[in-house]
Amino acid sequence: MEKLYKLSEFAKLVGISRSGVIKWIKEGKIRAINIHGRWYIPELELERLTKGIYAGLRRVVIYARVSGSTQKDDLERQVSSLEEFVRKHFPQVEYIAVRDIASGLKEDRKGLRKLIEMARKKEIGAIVVAYRDRLTRFGFTYLKELFEAYGVRVIVAFREEPKDYYQELVEDLIAIVTSFAGRIYGKRSRKYKKVVEAIEQAVKDP
Repeated sequence: MEKLYKLSEFAKLVGISRSGVIKWIKEGKIRAINIHGRWYIPELELERLTKGIYAGLRRVVIYARVSGSTQKDDLERQVSSLEEFVRKHFPQVEYIAVRDIASGLKEDRKGLRKLIEMARKKEIGAIVVAYRDRLTRFGFTYLKELFEAYGVRVIVAFREEPKDYYQELVEDLIAIVTSFAGRIYGKRSRKYKKVVEAIEQAVKDP
């Protein structure tokens, strides 16, 4: 049975809005299937369309990121799955891999800086990431617009986050709360320590 994509899933993969996909359906630019009042896009349509959209691509970057050094195996699995995705959808392009071991909250990442520099120099035509948060935890839309201003598309390859995704969210939550608590109360204050202890205890509770 042919795989079907929801409108929102398809929109992310081709880099347009959901309303844009609906417009394409109405204009007959893509084939869609209506099931119980909901539109779905067949995988063959995705392959046909992406080959057309990215026909001029010559070089892309696959960008993989994990939060800590203990996740190096996960990082390499991420790279492998992205390589497979690129070979399947863009067999004609050359690709390179850029890796980061850092929180998605961190703006000054070595790999991210490299992506921006390559985009600025027009050395690449697209960036492929496994999930939106691999590029950045917050501000994905702004980064996407920045790269597009350089003529570089951002392609999100997959729909479902990995099972260990929760742990990264917990770590980022603690980082955000402790950062704000430090600014408000000062890191040496009793209130700061109480806030940190409270959030750490809260995430430990089932």
